[in-house]
Amino acid sequence: MILDLRDVRITRGQGAQRYSLVVEQLCLAAGQQYALVGPSGCGKSTLLDLLALVAAPQQAAHFRFCDADIARLWQDKRHDTLADLRSRHLGYVLQTGGLLGFASVQANINLPRALLGLPDDGSVERLAERLDITEHLGKKPAQLSVGQRQRASCARALAHAPQLLLADEPTASLDPINAERVMQLLLAQAGELGATRVVATHDERLARRCGLPLLHLAMARDADGGVTARVVQP
Repeated sequence: MILDLRDVRITRGQGAQRYSLVVEQLCLAAGQQYALVGPSGCGKSTLLDLLALVAAPQQAAHFRFCDADIARLWQDKRHDTLADLRSRHLGYVLQTGGLLGFASVQANINLPRALLGLPDDGSVERLAERLDITEHLGKKPAQLSVGQRQRASCARALAHAPQLLLADEPTASLDPINAERVMQLLLAQAGELGATRVVATHDERLARRCGLPLLHLAMARDADGGVTARVVQP
């Protein structure tokens, strides 16, 4: 298993302002893919941050990622080890792309490899070719269209061959034709690497067209007026 969670909880706020995310059980094997769906404000981004090891759970009976005991690492405040796991094994596509405006597209894509000290093996160029942005490698992000920037962001998330790819509404700002194209390209390239994929999206029809099983976040109002969201894995 790449990810194995049991009885994991994040809580923010109190009383009627309380929000809790509960993962009773979630198991993701190498190469599996899911679309994370749910109503607006249900906590899709919170769950992705939990899986990306940037949001600390208040409760975690069992939380393992790539054979590391994440629950213990958070408990022992081993932020250095958590950061190393993120940089080596995770790729994250942000909704806004998150590209560095002062750097070229090529430098942006190569960033995770450069931070890890990985050699130039042609990965950046191959990804750019497959995502159809080769001719834009020398440009700055501001010179690209929204769709091109998202493809560059996808390439950056995959450049270091991560074991887990997370994407937060990667097609939300795209028209339907470009949305499906970007989604298909992202999933195909991640699949070639054997990466496990979790893509948060508000578009269930797009997820189904792309062959993604659905991972639901179901919300319920509790007696104290707060809200609890629970992960429902098929």
